[in-house]
Amino acid sequence: MGRVYNFSAGPAMLPEEVLRKAQEEMLDYEGSGMSVMEMSHRGSVVRGIFQEAEELLRELMEIPDNYKVLFCQGGASLQFSMLPFNLSKKGIADLLVTGNWSEKAKSEIGKFMKVNVVGTSKDRDYAYIPAIENLTPDADFYHYTANNTIYGTAVNVLPETNAPIVADMTSAILSRPYDVSKHGIIYAGAQKQFGIAGLALAIVREDLTLTPAENTPTLLKYSTYSDNESMYNTPPVYAVYLTSLVLKWYKETFGNLGNVQKHQVAKTGLLYDFLDQSKLFKPFVDKEARSTQNVTFGTGDKELDKLFIKEAAEAGFVNLGGYRTIGGMRASIYTPFPLEGVEKLVEFMREFEVKHHV
Repeated sequence: MGRVYNFSAGPAMLPEEVLRKAQEEMLDYEGSGMSVMEMSHRGSVVRGIFQEAEELLRELMEIPDNYKVLFCQGGASLQFSMLPFNLSKKGIADLLVTGNWSEKAKSEIGKFMKVNVVGTSKDRDYAYIPAIENLTPDADFYHYTANNTIYGTAVNVLPETNAPIVADMTSAILSRPYDVSKHGIIYAGAQKQFGIAGLALAIVREDLTLTPAENTPTLLKYSTYSDNESMYNTPPVYAVYLTSLVLKWYKETFGNLGNVQKHQVAKTGLLYDFLDQSKLFKPFVDKEARSTQNVTFGTGDKELDKLFIKEAAEAGFVNLGGYRTIGGMRASIYTPFPLEGVEKLVEFMREFEVKHHV
């Protein structure tokens, strides 16, 4: 069977060039006679891989020198707990709640701090981005989720606040330029935009690594990663290796994140343009809140949605089922996903509409 078009929200499709390079080097990395999976993280080869991955991230994201690039484990979800241990001083955090992942962040942060919800779109099933209101003057940090994978919305406006701004960018990072200097912390799981599950990236302003709460567990301190070059314990070496390959692909393919943004807008624009004129399929979220990563839509008929997902899979378009809480369909179109796949999906949807629209 040939490769399918994988619209999974994560783990997501990787560039074919990256997979072939990893395959080529699986048994023998650069003449070492070993796989990267077999190498000590204390050795110079692995340190070189980590250094290259960091340098590529710094270049692509224009990360200022006073920010640390940390390779962590536990996925983005562990960051929900790391934030209170490292940032809580007065014990209050402002949160913008725009979907399941920001709800989970609220729940975890709320175990250690008071949470002030400054905006929520829960009243309309997270189909829009709410206004930000009632910021806490002395909050320890403001947290938002840049892209809402499940519902298909994106946050594009930052508030005026003196608190460090913290962003969960798991499905948004490297999709367009973000001003890192306006954030205190940016974190992301790797498995959507730049790698595989098992690795989380944290970009942390240096001053925010210095004063974790007393009795903070060692592996929940940003300083542990910062002081030990992300190698306090055995890190996910192979995941970082694959990240370095994906980042090389970004640089060679696009050059900069401005070009990535154009690429993403063009890809999702094809699908949104079709949805806006379709008599059968309808998008779920407000136009001004639309994500360039995850497109959610449906027919309004659960049985017809199921038939579409089934026939799409048979045609090679897999993992188009919507999240269980909202149903319908979701096309996750991260940066490595090819334009050709979106073009062919739209063609398939046109044919399906002709057959099934009354």
